[in-house]
Parts: sequence; C-alpha cells; structure tokens
Amino acid sequence: MMAKLLITDDAAFMRMTLKKMVTDAGFEVVAEAENGLEAVDLYKEHRPDIVTMDITMPEMNGIEALQKIREYDPEAKVIMCSAMGQQNMVVDAIQKGASDFLVKPFDESRIKESLEKTLSK
Repeated sequence: MMAKLLITDDAAFMRMTLKKMVTDAGFEVVAEAENGLEAVDLYKEHRPDIVTMDITMPEMNGIEALQKIREYDPEAKVIMCSAMGQQNMVVDAIQKGASDFLVKPFDESRIKESLEKTLSK
C-alpha cells in the first residue's frame, strides 16, 4: 500500500518539485497546502500518513501548524522542511514533535530515506 502525503509549502515550485520526488519514490500525494492553516484543515480531511511542512509560510508558520496537527492527532508524522540557516527553528520543531527534517534544496535520496524512516517509526 502506498503511503499518503500532504505537502505544505507556500512556494508552488517547491510543492511541484517535492511532489515529483515523492511520487517517483512510490508515495501518493493526497493534498497540497500553501500555508499552515490550510495544512491543518487538509490534515483533518485526508488523514495522510506523513505531512511535509515548510517552516516559513504566511498565515500560519510550519511550527504552529505542526503543533495544531499534533494536538488534533498526537500520532501525526510531520517532516519539517527548512532552508539553510534555520537550525534553531528546526530544533524547536523537533522538540514540538516533528518526526524529521529536510533541508532545501531537496536531495531525492535523502527525501526517500526520511519518508521511509518516518513511516517505520
């Protein structure tokens, strides 16, 4: 069975890039969100196996969205995505329950490894 993903990033190009990489790796993308608010609503609607969450976004940032999703579902698996130089935010996200983190620009083999590792937790 294919694992279902929700991709969250305010940049359409990043969502498209990530979607191609994860579908090539054998995962199904069930929804895409542009910001944290959308991600929380789409999580409740689709109940994906994994959420990829950008940290810096308008409306609601990735860390706030991570907390809201984990309040709703303490078992939620969320992988944070950050640009270089956001280490302090990554640490904050891990403390708040993120399963893993990916650094942009994305590396295809690292994404696959992170998804598989997160699924097996």
